[in-house]
Amino acid sequence: MKLNLSQVRDITTGAVRIEEIDNEFHFYRFTKCQEKLYLDRSNDKKNDFYAKTFSISGVQMRFRTNSQTLFLNVDTVKGSSRRYFSFEVFVNGKRIDTLKNFSESELSENYTNLEFSLGNFSKTFCLGEDEKEVCIYFPWSVKAILKEICIDDGSFIKPVKPRKKILCFGDSITQGYDVLYPSNKYATKLANILDAEEYNKAIGGEVFFPELAKTREDFEPDYITVAYGTNDWNKCTKEELAHNCKAFLYNLSNNYPNAKIFVITPIWRKDMNESRPCGDFKDLGALIQKQAVGLGNVSVIWGFEFVPQEETLFADLRLHPNDKGFEYYVENLSKHIKIY
Repeated sequence: MKLNLSQVRDITTGAVRIEEIDNEFHFYRFTKCQEKLYLDRSNDKKNDFYAKTFSISGVQMRFRTNSQTLFLNVDTVKGSSRRYFSFEVFVNGKRIDTLKNFSESELSENYTNLEFSLGNFSKTFCLGEDEKEVCIYFPWSVKAILKEICIDDGSFIKPVKPRKKILCFGDSITQGYDVLYPSNKYATKLANILDAEEYNKAIGGEVFFPELAKTREDFEPDYITVAYGTNDWNKCTKEELAHNCKAFLYNLSNNYPNAKIFVITPIWRKDMNESRPCGDFKDLGALIQKQAVGLGNVSVIWGFEFVPQEETLFADLRLHPNDKGFEYYVENLSKHIKIY
């Protein structure tokens, strides 16, 4: 039984809209207004931020079914500076299989710049007997067009929705760089801990962008995370960072006065002792915290030591945590958030 647009919309989380074009399903994590912001910005600064808005980081499908099989057919297109991807299928909370374009046995220690094929991929998954809960985690790294999703004829499908919603703003680390499996990125793990639907607004290479925080979603989030700073340190002066951070947090707090907003300061990076116009990397936390003063629903969490300073916990050996590194990140972040 091939699922139709209505059924796909019912079981999908993390997408602000889904469109059916030529009998294929397209998923979007940014609103049209937000996409326009990034289109204008990309034209001005000649970056690929606009293209990254079409990656499907945070999108999932959650449902109950008695189907014994699941079939996926997808087209994948570049949606980040990385070319590897994986769809994960979980049954009753356990990963049973993946649809991916890489083999772990072929990966080098630093696998971030390896080339892998994109295009059309399909697979049939064996879900097992009886009724079960299924979750499909979509990749953070690519734009994926769903050509077909099928379950057994005569089986039922019932959507499963988290109780709350979380908005996740940030740079590459929040988008998901560089986990091999999307369920391991910190935003997804945190959303699962909070029983919240993840809406991921992160863009690799991004800095505090006040205009983005001015836009509003069509829903009221319960939680919001904000994790910029490491690119600001590379690209901005201290004054620019302070101005953009303050304006971003003010806009966000003003838009969502009832949400709990958590600002996460940057984690360790290998080149942190190098000179930048923004000053000492270790001073970023205090600078960011200062901009949050007076905003009652904003709490600052110091993230510098979330991931141990070991190259083997970073996919590129210097900046982006790998799947193991994100385990440390989530463990430490969740401890702080539970306090609040």
